[in-house]
Amino acid sequence: MRFDLITYSMSGIHLFITTPSVLGIIMLDTQFPRPPGDVGHADTFGVSTHLDIFKGVWPAKVVASAASMRQERLTAGFQGMVRAMQQRGVKAVTTSCGFLVLLQKELQSVVKIPVVTSSLLQLPALLRQEAQVGVLTISAKSLGIEHLRAAGVPKERLKDVVIQGMPPQGEFVSKILGNQPTLDLALAQSEAVSAALALKARAPALKSLVLECTNLPPYQAAIEQATGWKIYSLVTDPRLRQVIDATRQAAAPVTSTDNSSLAKSSGETSHEQRL
Repeated sequence: MRFDLITYSMSGIHLFITTPSVLGIIMLDTQFPRPPGDVGHADTFGVSTHLDIFKGVWPAKVVASAASMRQERLTAGFQGMVRAMQQRGVKAVTTSCGFLVLLQKELQSVVKIPVVTSSLLQLPALLRQEAQVGVLTISAKSLGIEHLRAAGVPKERLKDVVIQGMPPQGEFVSKILGNQPTLDLALAQSEAVSAALALKARAPALKSLVLECTNLPPYQAAIEQATGWKIYSLVTDPRLRQVIDATRQAAAPVTSTDNSSLAKSSGETSHEQRL
């Protein structure tokens, strides 16, 4: 699957590529590996993606409270990235960090295309169906009420969101928040499964789990197998799914009786369009 890449800094755009893509992804400035399922992997969404990197904005700057993010004065820069994505023709925008849910309203307000900053935005709909919903996050210490409220969770349901963090000193957290060039995928998966099982021990009635961190979906299958839960991530977001499914449907080959007959008689074979 194709993906395009440009980079931003606080001073503006460094590189601009005009090839249109279906989804735009706001990326933090990272160097850790991105295996299949990660938001930054080209095949994760099944359609072409355009990655915009905000240079100098590392995970530790965003995995923080609203006050800390305001101190960094990042809002205007992210808004500029979203505007640029709309101008280049992407059909929806998402991000590489669930903590950017704090900027959901600010980013959506500057464009007409859908902006989905975080998988946490699925919480309100899930809470309408279930008594409790679990969240697995890269930092339980940093993920607070302000993030849940920004995601649309009603005040009276905040207590029904059960949050579990990844081990703070573990392989996953230290390499992601430390922005290291290597990551032991097997060890990271083991930590994710252990964290999910710890959550299940705390809240045995849970049926669903939202993966806040966009670097956790590579371990989704292992978590599902260990817990039996339904797992939600950016890939399951309804607004992104609508764009993805519509794109695939539009790209599917159009067949008719006449065209089929012509193809058979000429010995031609139709092929699905590559997105």
